[in-house]
Amino acid sequence: MLIELNVANFRSFRQTQRLQMTAGPSSDLREQNSFAPPVPGLPCLLRSAVIYGPNASGKSNLIMALFFMKQFVLSSAKGQEGEPIAITPFLFNQEGTTKPSEFEVIFVVDGVRYQYGFAANQERVTNEWLLAYPQGRSQRWFERVYNPDTRQDDWYFGSKFSGRKKIWQEATRSNALFLSAAIQLNNEQLKPVFYWFHHLVIIRHQDFLSPMFSMLQCRTEQGRNRILEFMNTADLSIDGIKCESREFSEDELPEAMPQDLKNKILNDMQGKKSISVTFGHQISGTDQMAWLPLAEESDGTRKLFAYAGPWIDGLSQGRVFFVDELDNSLHPYMVRFLLRLMHNADTNKNNAQLIFTTHDTSILDQKIMRRDQIWFMEKDKQNASSLYPLSDFRPRKNEALAKGYLQGRYGALPYIGEVGF
Repeated sequence: MLIELNVANFRSFRQTQRLQMTAGPSSDLREQNSFAPPVPGLPCLLRSAVIYGPNASGKSNLIMALFFMKQFVLSSAKGQEGEPIAITPFLFNQEGTTKPSEFEVIFVVDGVRYQYGFAANQERVTNEWLLAYPQGRSQRWFERVYNPDTRQDDWYFGSKFSGRKKIWQEATRSNALFLSAAIQLNNEQLKPVFYWFHHLVIIRHQDFLSPMFSMLQCRTEQGRNRILEFMNTADLSIDGIKCESREFSEDELPEAMPQDLKNKILNDMQGKKSISVTFGHQISGTDQMAWLPLAEESDGTRKLFAYAGPWIDGLSQGRVFFVDELDNSLHPYMVRFLLRLMHNADTNKNNAQLIFTTHDTSILDQKIMRRDQIWFMEKDKQNASSLYPLSDFRPRKNEALAKGYLQGRYGALPYIGEVGF
């Protein structure tokens, strides 16, 4: 479960931007929209947070920051010395291009709070640290700081961090993370931290949300029933789901696809089976059903089906979701449906969390979201993004938030100028 995300000097973020998932003192929707973490001394955490702002304000960059952090943690140890780090600092002033980008997350896993972060430029990791808080007491497990005078890293290992520290240190390249290298060499103590990143679900705007995970769930009767219940709870009137596996055929590829690409896919899929899903719809006045392949269903139905498998799995596993433009191809009521699953302690027993961006102002409703769950993003005159919570404005308890937002009361609106042709 996520407590806090901090990002600095990354893409449109110049100064440190902080997203906090801690609940404020308000009693509004406390039982539905927040939960007590399994760690003594911590405040309640929020089940969800939403971020509003105009296009190009930096909302997607916040999700990109955590996506970069996850990929770097999972894969940096697999690269080669000298390979550039695919990182983009704030480019609209000279200071940004000379300073490293910084990332930090504070989270809870297996009943322990962790604080992990690193700083890096395109050449090397300049700083990396991990603090753990078992029984609420701070333990600094490790830290590395690049020393430009010696052109070497200075290392610190705490007494509570055990194992082959010297071997893991020597195996860590300048352009890789110690966390990643130590995991590659079978460090057991760091596995909860590593797997927290591994279990993150991040859906960026440019990503195609594949229905494959949901399709795979439909191979069993139990999986089909769970997907069917999920879809019908959203009032999509689907009466049955069929799932078939068959040998992959060239006929399944688009006719317009270049032949060399077709040949590559056919070679990759040789001997493998493809999965197809069809939805049954009751024919009025009969006991028969019409079966439609997924491709012939509406955009909204296909999108919700693609979400169904990950959403069911994420709720059961207590995953943290970051979703860019959750409302894309979904009716506002479908977005509310997904939120209700997150905010319901019966369907979200393991305290999954959702952080998402949207332009759907119908969610700006104090019957749906607490005031501390709502955030805004906007850019200043130097093109630097700022993230700030609605609670900074101290809105009244019954204030019409959507109306206030569209009237510019909270900022984070696009400036629309006059067009002269």
